[in-house]
Amino acid sequence: MKSFKQITILGIGLIGASLAYSCRQRKLADKIVGFGRNAGNLKKAQEKKVIDSGSTDLKTAVEGSDLIVLCTPVGVLVERVREMLPFLQNGCIITDAGSVKGPLVEKIDTLLPNTVHYVGAHPIAGGEQSGLEAAREDLLTGAKCIITPTASTQTEALQRVTEFWSAVGMQTLTMDAHEHDTVFGALSHLPHVVAYALMNTVANVKTASHGDILSMSGGGLKDITRIASSDPVMWRDICLQNKRPVVTLINQFQSALENIKTLIEQDQAEALQETFAKANVHRGKLVETNT
Repeated sequence: MKSFKQITILGIGLIGASLAYSCRQRKLADKIVGFGRNAGNLKKAQEKKVIDSGSTDLKTAVEGSDLIVLCTPVGVLVERVREMLPFLQNGCIITDAGSVKGPLVEKIDTLLPNTVHYVGAHPIAGGEQSGLEAAREDLLTGAKCIITPTASTQTEALQRVTEFWSAVGMQTLTMDAHEHDTVFGALSHLPHVVAYALMNTVANVKTASHGDILSMSGGGLKDITRIASSDPVMWRDICLQNKRPVVTLINQFQSALENIKTLIEQDQAEALQETFAKANVHRGKLVETNT
């Protein structure tokens, strides 16, 4: 892949810093610049040699860049594009790491002049821990990255962005932006909502002898609620930006719970066992496809 002269990464957290690590390791840019609101975090990233330089000033960070990667919360992603457009050089390419695509790619497409190009992307990587300290050089390696071009996407920009995400070690595949939001609403957004709701429900259970029952939990609850440790601000924005698919999926999940509730209330042991057995089969397929 032809390297970039300067890559600017907006948001030096878990994904942004891991991406910067990978770009440096694979020599994908002559210079890597970081942008963020926290000067201390940027200074630490520079000291750790994650980035070459960092700035809390957007103009300073993006000027001269031929590739910009937005690793900011999806709630501010469009606004960041709007703010930086006056400072971008002709031919600059923008991509992002947002886990919501449909409404974002549509809005960004309408903002761009013909001299700047955008290709939406969603690297499927991360963890319940966030921030610079959780970043790793191999976080993206082997993971999938969904590319979401539109009718407005320039062919050369699409090729460059696809090559870029492949070059950092990811497996790329192309998907319609709205299809993406349905798929990952189910695979990622709903599970996070369920984990948050489950954790709050269990934590509020009290008995006459125990006001806090969490200390008695075994490993099962910890395993199933692991992602409830994820950044609340990030997931607030994801749910609000992907509102329609998430609400639809919550309704479907509530129906599934109501069905199990009815089977329990009516002592339908065989049907209840079949429901659980069906889930066992689906879980087996999930494990098989992810090993």
